[in-house]
Amino acid sequence: MPQKLVLASTSPFRKQLLEKLHIDFSTANPQVNEDELPGETAIQLVERLAIAKAKAVTSDFPNALIIGSDQVCLNNGHILGKPGNFDNAFKQLKAASGQHVTFYTGLALVNSVTGEVQSLVEPYDVYFRELSDEMITNYLHKEEPYNCAGSFKSEGFGISLFSRFEGKDPNSLIGLPLISLIEMLEKESFEVL
Repeated sequence: MPQKLVLASTSPFRKQLLEKLHIDFSTANPQVNEDELPGETAIQLVERLAIAKAKAVTSDFPNALIIGSDQVCLNNGHILGKPGNFDNAFKQLKAASGQHVTFYTGLALVNSVTGEVQSLVEPYDVYFRELSDEMITNYLHKEEPYNCAGSFKSEGFGISLFSRFEGKDPNSLIGLPLISLIEMLEKESFEVL
């Protein structure tokens, strides 16, 4: 019996990205504590959490390839998580104005049969325009990106905040590096095409 593909995430954004590949998959809630550990770098954090999320659902899917992913935004050495509300989002965008920030997306693929784990961290750079308080306020009221790391949705109106992007895969910015995922799946003899 072929292995099932499982996305260990409740993120609607990651689900939409994976749907781009036109393959059947299930989703599962990994229920993982996402707090950073003392002394942990952004890169270490997202890779650890991506692996932990994939492994958290292996007992529910004994014959599956399980995808885990996590993402943080780093601005001047500070990890920016999901803002949760207008005030925090305003502060994040004000600090990012005119700056270059890097998103780190951790990706893991766990084979629940063999225990094999593949993982990586993919960076994606975002360059913000100079943003006035009025521009930030207008953007936040229109899109309300309070559940998004960095306080924006690049796939939506957030594109108006930027001067340019740099990275291997624009899907990384939204939360799931599909190019790297396809490569991982092929190593497990799971062909997308």
